Amino acid sequence: MSIAYHAKLDGQIEVLNRMLEMYLWCFSLEQPKIWAKFILWAEYWYNTSYHGVAKCTPFEVVYGRAPPSLARFIPGEILVDAIA
Repeated sequence: MSIAYHAKLDGQIEVLNRMLEMYLWCFSLEQPKIWAKFILWAEYWYNTSYHGVAKCTPFEVVYGRAPPSLARFIPGEILVDAIA
């Protein structure tokens, strides 16, 4: 939320909106109606990306630590049958 008619904040929000739009467009280019499925990933992307003004990520600002990384799963990579 921003103060009404505050030019600097409105400009920053417009930049954020353009970035979010581009992110969602890239992931839903072939099927534009599924863009809502990527909102949570867009939120993760934004909250874990470095922000130059804050000199850290928004996640670090809120929680005081680095954001968790996503674990990748490749079938056959884990040797324990109960996990795979």
